[in-house]
Amino acid sequence: MKRVLFVCIENSNRSQMAEAFARMIGGADVDALSAGSAPSGVINPKAIRAMSELGYDLTTHGSKSLDEISGEFDAVVTMGCGDSCPWVPAKRREDWALPDPKHLEGDEYRAVRDDIRERVRALLASL
Repeated sequence: MKRVLFVCIENSNRSQMAEAFARMIGGADVDALSAGSAPSGVINPKAIRAMSELGYDLTTHGSKSLDEISGEFDAVVTMGCGDSCPWVPAKRREDWALPDPKHLEGDEYRAVRDDIRERVRALLASL
């Protein structure tokens, strides 16, 4: 089983969708988690809607802090948290320069979601 962690600032949009896609694509072969450097404590309703369009219920997730995460990971992916992303033990590290979609609507939001899906697919295939 591969352990993957996705990190962004609020853990309410990008990292949550990435965790969901890793679970959808990787199934039982992947232990996917997400966390934020400054978590908002809620999942953005736009992320919930965008993932529900693909049949995934993001309401089962919770916005959590990196302080709640432990252990070593096969891959840690950061998404725009810059200097505020603390070091987490990982065999592989990637930074995905993704725009924060929280102020985007409709097709623009879906474009970020779909970009995340393809990046997660490529990441899992390479592990």
